[in-house]
Amino acid sequence: MQDQITRSIIVKAPVSHVYNLWANFEHFPNFMKNIKSVRKTGDRTSHWVMEGPLGKQVEWEAETIRMEENQRVAWNNRGQGDITTSGQVTFKELPYGETEVTVTMQYVPPAGKAGEIIAEIFSDPEKQLQEDLHNFKLYAERTFSEGRAVGR
Repeated sequence: MQDQITRSIIVKAPVSHVYNLWANFEHFPNFMKNIKSVRKTGDRTSHWVMEGPLGKQVEWEAETIRMEENQRVAWNNRGQGDITTSGQVTFKELPYGETEVTVTMQYVPPAGKAGEIIAEIFSDPEKQLQEDLHNFKLYAERTFSEGRAVGR
């Protein structure tokens, strides 16, 4: 069964900063609770490791299928992994140097033991996404206020 969730948040930082921070996936462990690591494996590919319950890890390969500067990042997973996922993040420039970030994602947990682990991780995916977005907001606003530039 496929699930889809969408959540938005407003970040008090310019769209270019917010987009560049998100577009560098290796930053994700800084604000996503369950993401242990993200490693670029090619121009459009990356390897993701998620920490599951009881120290179990869930891994997958992702492909960035769309990168529209300051507007959109879209992805799906490649090949066989522990999870099937796809989605997009859009960035809308708002007045006063703020940015609206909207995440829409779909995931299909596999059957078997890996599916049980993923089901536990995603027991409340909407709440988890909201927490991750809140953490991203804090991270993006802090890095912007500290004047730390982020690149891709």
